[in-house]
Amino acid sequence: MSLFISLRSLVSTLLHHSPPDGEMEEELRSHIQHRADDLERSGLGRAEAEHRARVEFGGYERYRQESHEALGGQFFQTLWQDICFGLRVLCKNPGFTAVAVLTLAFGIGANAVVFSVLNALILRPLNVPQSQSLFMIEPGGESTPTQSYPDYVDLRDRNRSFEGLAAYDMAPAGLNAGGKASPVWLYETSGNYFDVLNIRPYLGRFFHRSDEHGPNGSPYIVLSYGYWQSHFQGDPGVVGRTVQLNQHPFTILGVAPPEFRGSELLFAPDFWVPIMNTEQVLGANRLNDRASEGIWLVGHLKPGVTPAQATDDLASVAAYLGKNYPKEDGKISFSLSRPGLVGNMLGRPVRAFVSGLMLLAGLILLAACANLGSLFAARAADRAREIALRLALGSSRKRILRQLLTEAVLVSLIGGVAGLLGGIVLLHWLSAWQPVPNMPVNLPVNPDASVYGVALLLALASGLLFGMVPVRQVLRSDPWQVVKSGSLSSVGRRFAARDLLLVLQIAICAVLVTSSLVAVRGLVRSLHSNFGFRPQGVMLVDTDLDMGGYSGDRVAPMQRRMLDAVETIPGATAVGLSDRLPLSLGWNSSSVFSDNTADLSLSKAAAEALTYNISPGYFTAAGTAMLAGRIFTWHDDAHAPRVAVVNQEFARRVLGSATDAVGRYFKREDGTRIEVVGLVEDGKYKTLTEDPQPAMFLPILQSPSSATFLLIRSDRDPRQLAEAIDGKLRALDPGLPLKIKTWNTELNSALFASRVATIALGVLGALGAMLAITGIFGMAAYSVSKRLRELGIRIALGAQRREVLRAALGRAWRLLAIGSVVGLLLGIAASRMLSAIVYQATPRDPLVLGGVVLAMLLLGLLATWIPAQRALAADPLALLREQ
Repeated sequence: MSLFISLRSLVSTLLHHSPPDGEMEEELRSHIQHRADDLERSGLGRAEAEHRARVEFGGYERYRQESHEALGGQFFQTLWQDICFGLRVLCKNPGFTAVAVLTLAFGIGANAVVFSVLNALILRPLNVPQSQSLFMIEPGGESTPTQSYPDYVDLRDRNRSFEGLAAYDMAPAGLNAGGKASPVWLYETSGNYFDVLNIRPYLGRFFHRSDEHGPNGSPYIVLSYGYWQSHFQGDPGVVGRTVQLNQHPFTILGVAPPEFRGSELLFAPDFWVPIMNTEQVLGANRLNDRASEGIWLVGHLKPGVTPAQATDDLASVAAYLGKNYPKEDGKISFSLSRPGLVGNMLGRPVRAFVSGLMLLAGLILLAACANLGSLFAARAADRAREIALRLALGSSRKRILRQLLTEAVLVSLIGGVAGLLGGIVLLHWLSAWQPVPNMPVNLPVNPDASVYGVALLLALASGLLFGMVPVRQVLRSDPWQVVKSGSLSSVGRRFAARDLLLVLQIAICAVLVTSSLVAVRGLVRSLHSNFGFRPQGVMLVDTDLDMGGYSGDRVAPMQRRMLDAVETIPGATAVGLSDRLPLSLGWNSSSVFSDNTADLSLSKAAAEALTYNISPGYFTAAGTAMLAGRIFTWHDDAHAPRVAVVNQEFARRVLGSATDAVGRYFKREDGTRIEVVGLVEDGKYKTLTEDPQPAMFLPILQSPSSATFLLIRSDRDPRQLAEAIDGKLRALDPGLPLKIKTWNTELNSALFASRVATIALGVLGALGAMLAITGIFGMAAYSVSKRLRELGIRIALGAQRREVLRAALGRAWRLLAIGSVVGLLLGIAASRMLSAIVYQATPRDPLVLGGVVLAMLLLGLLATWIPAQRALAADPLALLREQ
């Protein structure tokens, strides 16, 4: 109770007048009264004496304020007065306040959202202990950070820089916990994975390196907290339970803590299993195959070891590998990168794109500040008489400026709160969004304290920035001239600071519009471009026969039965099979050599070719054009000569010509000679923005794989076709996990970056356009308002409509033209970075350039429509009567 009384007393002291204030005011009044008494004794009447005393004394309010400041300790009291007065002024102008708050809400909200993404994906490290010393090892000069397991063992045992080195990768599987099998995604990890990352279990225990007992000797599962809650309802009795993973028994050891999502930010696995059991998960034992890359390495540097020192240390390991395994590791070197975004493979483009978004969001806020600066300057001019009277009555310019800044900061804080609330809603939606179907991929971008702090700083800085714009007007204004003229400044022909703000705002808008149109145009092109296959009208069946317990010689007969079954579906015009698909997540590549190469070390390879194992009907079902030669038949089996179909880029790089490739030979890294029997068109295999890549297609019977994608081309309704496919395949094996979807749906992962870029830039472009409209409108409306009498006189003297519009809006249109040209040039330069993300995005596209010009023209027309109507409707007689 005593604490409450003390706080109340403190607040009262800060916000209310203290006894010395009353004594001071009483003393000031007594000075005036004493002088009035003297004048009255000299013969003046009492009223006349008091009037003359007040005139001689000067501005009573000014002296009272100066005395208050001399006493000191009045900061909170005057601040409270400024806040209360500012709120009253803002409430009296709800239209202006709403526009200002909404403008800042867009600007600050956009920055809060983008900064939260930047913070989550780039600034904030992985949620593991001592994350600052955690690094990923990447092969130097390669686009992916994958390694082979034997290389991992050598790096783990031979390096002297890491406290520990763990290996992991991601893989799909089928899990049966008592019902039918369902598809899941998991991490395969080395036994020391959790120990290296210093993670402690939430329930039960983790597996360790001591649990590794050779291939398939560690049948253990550690559940993620989310999967434990969603599929086992948080049952603590799940520890020790046996489940079927790809028809193999695995024991659940424990549950990971809620905050641990794995060592990649965008991929949250369902559970973790030891990589020692990779044969049961992937259907092949790659633990001894140095050429089979696919795992990622991560570890903590030892205390005192710098990344540069660690890189030098890894160079010695690379030299050892190159010397002892020249065929597999002839060109190997190592570098370090930050984990979380698959090293530099996703890290570089994500950092570039998010940094670009942050820059554009900053431009949005800068445009908003320029807009509000112009509006506040115009508002200060409209409040000229009020400011002049306050100056004439003795108020200091400092106090008036402080009041104007208080109003600006109030607007910015209200707008910041509104923008942050909207941003939080959007960020929570983004965190729950799964952009890639059937995969646990999401964006962990929930805001934290740093996001709130940045939003507060942006709000305060924005308020001070645009609130300072009218300072020069107030400091240089003459109250007596203002009272006579009614304005702080007149509309002249000089290029004023307000004009510069408008040009800056229009230029920023043009940059955003250009970038958004580049992204939209690139996305439209990507949706209608030739990928080397035609996904329209194709249904996919995604499965892995390992999930159903098929392995070895049982795989190929089951795949043939599946093809035969779906071929009987009415409306199926073509059916094919492949072990993987172009533009899907994950790919397989191998080194190939020209036929006359004797040294098959990696340094002598002609190319690194993407590899697809396909059935005879694949090209027809995929819509890939055959340019020469023949397609495979079922006679191209393990007993037949080795054959391949290659694309044009493969033929150019490996065979030296794309015109006579058929009938020629090349070698694989194991020395096998393969005859080229067909040539197909080039396509897109990894990403939409990649350069042409060599690719080879091998018969599925000569390179068997349990990974299975069935392609069914048909004109039937996708839902009806999916039901028919499911019925046919369930009749073959009801326990086989299946994912049935259209090929266009599968391409969502490939188009994800383009779509995100287009949506983000489109939203920023729309925000920039809205700010440009309000800025141009404010400029035009203010110009027409201040020159209304002049326009009326022009109309009375017979001026044509075109002349009136030129006089009223010519300045605004000139500023629009200057800002648009500057912004278009900057937008062309800024849009170059989009070509690395959005397929076929180019700022030099005539449609983009024409679209920007048209967009800025429409924005100008829309913004000046109402001021133009007001200028043309000016009535000279009414205006002269008002004067």
